Amino acid sequence: MNPSKLKGNRPSLTEGPIAKTLFLFSLPILLGNVLQSLNGSINAVWIGKFLGEQALAATSNANILMFLLISSIFGIAMAAVILIGQNLGAKRVEEAKRVVGTSVVFFAALSIVVGGIGVIFSPAILSWMNTPPDAMELAVAYTRILFAGVPFMFGYNLVMAVLRGSGDAKTPFYFLLLSAGLDVVLNPLLIQGMGPFPQMGISGSAIATFIAQLVSFGLLIVYLYAKKYFLRITRNDLHLLTLNGAILKSLIAKGLPMGINMVVVSLSNLLLIHLVNRYGSEASAAFGVANQISAYVQMPAMAIGGAVTSMAAQNIGAGNWNRVHRITWSGVGFNIVLTGSIVILIHLFNREAVSLFLPPEGKAVDIGVHINNVTLWSFILFGIFNVVAGVVRSSGAVVVPLVFTFIALLIVRIPLSYWLGGRYGFDSIWWSFPISFAIAALLNVGYYRFGKWKQAKMLDGQTKKPA
Repeated sequence: MNPSKLKGNRPSLTEGPIAKTLFLFSLPILLGNVLQSLNGSINAVWIGKFLGEQALAATSNANILMFLLISSIFGIAMAAVILIGQNLGAKRVEEAKRVVGTSVVFFAALSIVVGGIGVIFSPAILSWMNTPPDAMELAVAYTRILFAGVPFMFGYNLVMAVLRGSGDAKTPFYFLLLSAGLDVVLNPLLIQGMGPFPQMGISGSAIATFIAQLVSFGLLIVYLYAKKYFLRITRNDLHLLTLNGAILKSLIAKGLPMGINMVVVSLSNLLLIHLVNRYGSEASAAFGVANQISAYVQMPAMAIGGAVTSMAAQNIGAGNWNRVHRITWSGVGFNIVLTGSIVILIHLFNREAVSLFLPPEGKAVDIGVHINNVTLWSFILFGIFNVVAGVVRSSGAVVVPLVFTFIALLIVRIPLSYWLGGRYGFDSIWWSFPISFAIAALLNVGYYRFGKWKQAKMLDGQTKKPA
């Protein structure tokens, strides 16, 4: 039998070569992140080309709402990943299925409530967000349809969490590829009304996303049952479809800090945009482009961080602490190599990369090149703290990494950037990136080496094998 498999062809992350397993597990997550970004960018091109600036403004406001929703469930989904991983590592398959049962009921109820609230109160929510009046009608139409698709979005995120917790990152990617492909193809057809399709304008773009999510999620469920996936809920497991109090408490108590972590990152970026806007439209445009480029630079670190969380969770459940440490430093090494390679490549073609987004006249290109020169290399440090924090969270210690993120981004980076800008000018603002990321990396590595994160528990009363 292949040593990387458990009985019944169940994927296992507790055996086999660490570097190879980590790379192969990270790759589909990385490709999925790239795919989602490209999907959003291509859809924005369709909307901008066919419907104009007002429609783009409408979708931008709706996408902010969707990001907040994804942030709210991201942490809970990650808590499910960790719980499932730890139980499978300890060979408690029935307990892992119990986590699946509680998660299904909770996500189903939450998605119906959130979707219903969004459909009914979209106008009020968008008005509260100060959506431009000339874009309000379009934004309401677009947002209501996206909210109607929330059950499928939540469902896909839950199934993806279950699969990754059990060691399977490939299957979610294949169905994400299907969803993105459908979305990209259907957008222009439904916006413009090509061939047999009706012309639906901005509603067509939202319906394209709705259909893509519905089809992908439905086929994913069919596929898992056809393959007799070992964590599926069968007729004999219907008693597991209940809200187990201890599991639900863990999902919320451990998941919310991980979700809030994303909110802290977003808030930090919003405060930084507020500062940059003081320096005029060219500075804002250059920062926007630098942000788009850095989003791709961060992707290896995000993918590796997600992979090490799943791998470490299974090995913590199995009590393989030596393997956990090797996973950590393998993840750090991969991050340095992959992120560093992207950073070097962009530095070699910095001006060309920035010029893809900005007109050659004016100062915006030079500003963007300068921002990249100062900030891009620091995302290697970002990757280090993200990977180490991912391992720490996999034990159930989720609050301390959140505190470190808060300190680095809101206590250090934002005040420092405002002070540097006021004291030394716009060009100096960007040194707040390497300084804050270095502090975050040092704090997380220090806690990893000397903190008590190994004693953390995902469930009250849970016993853990000694380190």
